[in-house]
Amino acid sequence: EVQLVESGGGLVQAGESLRLSCAASGFIFGDYTLGWFRQAPGKERDGISCISTKDGNTYYPDSVKGRFTIWSDNAKNTVYLQMNYLKPEDTAVYYCVAASSNKCPIGYYGWDYWGKGTLVTVSS
Repeated sequence: EVQLVESGGGLVQAGESLRLSCAASGFIFGDYTLGWFRQAPGKERDGISCISTKDGNTYYPDSVKGRFTIWSDNAKNTVYLQMNYLKPEDTAVYYCVAASSNKCPIGYYGWDYWGKGTLVTVSS
């Protein structure tokens, strides 16, 4: 059974940092692309980062580029998202995703597995 379990969400003030973790199981981690989506209240889910665990390629949209960093620990089957200089508009539920692909980025419908999400709240 595939599982993606997110952790690390919480309440922080603007300008502070958080690190999200996603522990993966049930598939060959090194053959997958992992990523993060987020969904703010009343808005669609948006992809905010991905990493190809095979070659290390990463992607960030402009909204988080320079503030967020994704990396993976293939030995621990875990992907991380370091979020710095958080803004109130970063408030959202953050989802870990996985796809049996080496591509990064991948569109919304290209992901095979989704975690249940972890809430990040940034106060002003």
